[in-house]
Amino acid sequence: MYRSHSCGELRASHIHKTVKLSGWVQTIRDKGFVIWVDLRDRYGITQLVFDEERTSKELIDKTKKLGREFVIEVTGEVIERASKNPNIPTGEIEILVQELTILNESLTPPFTIEDDTDGGEDIRMKYRYLDIRRNPVKESLIFRHKVAMEVRKFLSDEDFIEVETPYLIKSTPEGARDFVVPSRMNEGQFYALPQSPQTFKQLLMVGGMDKYFQIVKCFRDEDLRADRQPEFTQIDCEMAFVEQEDILNIFEGLTRHLLKEIKGVTIGDFPRITFDDAMRKYGNDKPDIRFGMEFGELNAIAQHKEFGIFNDAELVVGIAIPGGASYTRKEIDKLIDWVRRPQVGAKGMVYAKYNEDGSFKSSVDKFYDQEDLAKWAAATNAKPGDLICVLSGDTTKTRAQLSALRMEIAERLGLRKSDEFAPLWVIDFPLLELDEETGHYHAMHHPFTSPKPGQLELLDTTPGDVKANAYDLVLNGNEIGGGSIRIHDKETQAIMFKHLGFTPEEAKAQFGFLMDAFQYGAPPHGGLAFGLDRLVAILGGQETIRDFIAFPKNNSGRDVMIDAPAFIDDEQLNELSLKLDIKS
Repeated sequence: MYRSHSCGELRASHIHKTVKLSGWVQTIRDKGFVIWVDLRDRYGITQLVFDEERTSKELIDKTKKLGREFVIEVTGEVIERASKNPNIPTGEIEILVQELTILNESLTPPFTIEDDTDGGEDIRMKYRYLDIRRNPVKESLIFRHKVAMEVRKFLSDEDFIEVETPYLIKSTPEGARDFVVPSRMNEGQFYALPQSPQTFKQLLMVGGMDKYFQIVKCFRDEDLRADRQPEFTQIDCEMAFVEQEDILNIFEGLTRHLLKEIKGVTIGDFPRITFDDAMRKYGNDKPDIRFGMEFGELNAIAQHKEFGIFNDAELVVGIAIPGGASYTRKEIDKLIDWVRRPQVGAKGMVYAKYNEDGSFKSSVDKFYDQEDLAKWAAATNAKPGDLICVLSGDTTKTRAQLSALRMEIAERLGLRKSDEFAPLWVIDFPLLELDEETGHYHAMHHPFTSPKPGQLELLDTTPGDVKANAYDLVLNGNEIGGGSIRIHDKETQAIMFKHLGFTPEEAKAQFGFLMDAFQYGAPPHGGLAFGLDRLVAILGGQETIRDFIAFPKNNSGRDVMIDAPAFIDDEQLNELSLKLDIKS
């Protein structure tokens, strides 16, 4: 065997025992008469010692050939360490080495394998197998494993069955762009990689599986951000014979279980907010409620005061920044510049200082008196010492702009604390969204989401008013899960497809297998999918997901380590009946 113990295992109780360890050379400290080597494996670090009095010359000479990241095996006696290191679990002991075998040499790594490395992101992604040796990445991957195991434990205890669904499926026009896979055996035809196992999990409900889950890879060919990857992992779940309340209770329970078991945090019942209220109070459908700064709508009290900018606006809305009355004019001007950035897109910002003595000083004193500004303070829940910031314009755009400002201010004030967790449910989403460019409606979630009971008829008159039997689970300003009660009968599904612009022929060609299945006793069913990558990152105190994925892609969707995607040779293209015409 290569080792009797791991490098993080030995303690003072092992002194005088002969042990065998294997691992990577972390550091070498050669003082001439004594050499110390830190040996590292996944479990920790153990110090090795070689000295002139107790170590043979042959062994000393072999030690001098070692370099960083060499893989070695040693046998020796556990002895008490003269200078103890309280910062590591093995800090009371060291190994007086008697035998040393070099299992594999190593080139000098392109960056230091340390917690605080000197390697930039690009070089670390190119040599990801080295980056994984660093504690922050290693611990993130172990943390992900623990979360996944707790998910499996909880759902299994609730009688869910894990079922694998296909990766090679049929491309559909709904949702993001598919990754497509040409079929060699079916010339001119293509598979698609699944954006989710949606239709398959519904078919499992038709099949009587009752409670299904799967920790599954999904694929979307879309532009990337820090919290998105072209391939990502879902905790995908579905239940039969349930209503919305049943699903919310189960997955609130799962989230509460993860917070308790992984983070030691106990959370009570999750608050619920409708989509309309979330947009009105926070400007987005995934609000961070770890802090206040709720929106105050000011149309009724700020318009008709001879201030044309407000009078011409569809919405006038503000927030109160805690302690912001102390900001200098220069600091406020920087905030105004921030909201004017192209990424935010506001044309400007009106402000009012609510002074500690109860008086107000605003950028629009010419138009608004102290009584007017006191009404602004009441609408935004401002307190003496706060700064009221007001934006105006088109309702949708203005809410998004103020939401961005709210999050930026919270970040600057340290209100988005990674060790605080504030989950909530967002419910009653619109069933359909209007595409302003085409004038057509599309499904806000997916075309299998059922409308709220009694609202199906509204599709023919006011489709934008129809609410979906859908729900999102939000944690710390991030959507970590979403789902709905599904349509489970052919007639309702046909109506939905019609309102999404499918002809009966198109609906049958794309989803005929599902509508056929509904004719064989489909039960009422619904479900939810968590984004595992994002959930793990938030539980781990971060909002970017890359370090919780073993081999992530970069912002261009490339794996720079294996250099993918890549061209394939003409022979493979010919087998697939494909020809590429790429102009330089």
